[in-house]
Formats: sequence, structure tokens, C-alpha cells
Amino acid sequence: MQKNLSCRTIGEAQKNMFSFSVVLVVANLLFLALGALLFIYASHVGIEIPSRTDYLYPTIALQHLKPWVGIVFVLGLIAAAYSSADSALTALTTSFCVDFLGFEREENPDPAAQQRTRFRVHIAFSVLLFFLIVIFEALNNDAVINSLFTAAGYTYGPLLGLYAFGLFMRKRKVVDEYAPLVCIVAPILTFVLNRYSDVLLFGYQFGFELLLLNGLLTFLGLFIFSDYSIDEDRE
Repeated sequence: MQKNLSCRTIGEAQKNMFSFSVVLVVANLLFLALGALLFIYASHVGIEIPSRTDYLYPTIALQHLKPWVGIVFVLGLIAAAYSSADSALTALTTSFCVDFLGFEREENPDPAAQQRTRFRVHIAFSVLLFFLIVIFEALNNDAVINSLFTAAGYTYGPLLGLYAFGLFMRKRKVVDEYAPLVCIVAPILTFVLNRYSDVLLFGYQFGFELLLLNGLLTFLGLFIFSDYSIDEDRE
């Protein structure tokens, strides 16, 4: 999204979305192939697959290959982690300063004061992210990718519902006061349905489709709290 917002025109943003989609498909295929090769290699040389499959890659790199391979693995892992953390922290800092602290709404902004505030906010989010990682590692007993997809099912569901509603229901106007409530209630209902799905859905258990369920509940909630009173700007 940051890359799209940095484009000067809608056409450039559209080209960026299509090109980036192709790049992501290729990158995901490469990582999928790498994961498959790791399992094939482990099976071939008799390496036991760890209970948490996240450890397979570092186990092979650090314990069953040459030392320089392990060094390259650690350096690559640090580079990838810093790159992702840097972009996430930058986005969080900017969003908090603009949306919550109202930097852009100040009539006579002081650039020096804003810079100091941004620095403090950035450090605060860095500390918060560190503790979140520590807590996640302590509580998580599954592969990270599985846990991330499960968490995304609850956090991205409302975004999916909002996007779908805006895309397909352009003739309906949402009552703004109820939109935040819908986006809070939908994940809660999704959690309850997931927790008691065995009883409520005759033994069915949700997986990664939690995202679709959450988005659908958000979509239905927005539909309920909307009407056909279209304003002139939307026409």
C-alpha cells in the first residue's frame, strides 16, 4: 500500500499493483520450491523433521552443511528481518503521528518538535514490537506461518469485508457510527464460531478460511447498517 500511495497517478499505482502481483507469485513459488527441497533433502539424508517445521531450515543450515552456509543463512535471516521490521515500524510511526497525533492538522507545525516526537514514537513502537515477538515466541507452539495466517484471519477480516462492501455495494451508504462496531463484533463472532465449531457446525473445524468468515460477517454487518440514501458526491 505504501508503494501504491507513493505513485504520482492512479495509472502508475495500477501498473505497480499488477507488476508487484506477478513478482509476488514468482517469489512465493521460489520459497515453496525451497521448502519442498528442504523436506526432500532431509528425507534423503535421514534428518528428523522437527515438530515445529520452522526449525528445519536452520537445523539443516547450521548443523548439516558447511560452516560458511550457516553464516550466510544467519546474515540473510538478519537482513530479511531488519528489512521487514524497518518497513513495519516506519508505517506504524507515520500512521500514529498523522492519524492519532494529527501532524497534518497542525496550523503552525514545528518541524523540529515533530521530528523529536516521531523519534520517540518510533522507539516506543520498536520496544512494543520486541515484547510482542517475545510473547509470541513464548505462547506459540505451532509453525509461525500457521499462527500468522490464523492471526490474519481475525485482523484482516474486517478489512476484507470493508473492501468488498465498497467494491460491490456502491449504491448503499454505510451508517458511519456503526462501522467501527461491526469491525469489532465480526472478529469476536468469528472467534466464538471457531471455538465452538465442533458443536455448532456438526464437527466442522475452521482453518485458514477464518479470514473469509470474518470478512463475510463484516460484509453482512455493513449491509445491515446501510441504506440506499446515496449522496450526490457518490453519484
